[in-house]
Amino acid sequence: MRYLARQSAIGALRRGRSIQQFLGPATGFELPGIRYVEIRPAGKYELYLYCAEDLGHDQFFEVGEFPSLEPREEDGFGRLIARTDEPEVVLELAKRLVGAATDRWANVGLIDAEYADYLSAGRPADAALDGFRWPAEADPPSLVSEGMWR
Repeated sequence: MRYLARQSAIGALRRGRSIQQFLGPATGFELPGIRYVEIRPAGKYELYLYCAEDLGHDQFFEVGEFPSLEPREEDGFGRLIARTDEPEVVLELAKRLVGAATDRWANVGLIDAEYADYLSAGRPADAALDGFRWPAEADPPSLVSEGMWR
């Protein structure tokens, strides 16, 4: 099973394990890109958004190896957009801020398989193979930089 049930996602976070979700194509950049999110349990639960160059092909689909499309990421890859004390809250923030679906979280590394499906489907702009519609690409506010959810 690729996706974690909500309670399994919460359990993974409470055990100190990160979870990820593939969000489809990233537009608005000079180069083709993809988006995904990660929740990291780092004392608090941190939500990161990644916009990466889409460099994959049928022999290479490790999204964690793709370079960032966002030059403003000075502290490494990924933009921290929220931080909170409770795993349930960070899941809701992910849904509200980046359109993450409650039932599409996966353990780290499994989004590579979802990306491989995305490649085999011809990089569809609107939906995954199973019909899941990619979330809209709003530029989420950083609740961390606004001093909230610390």
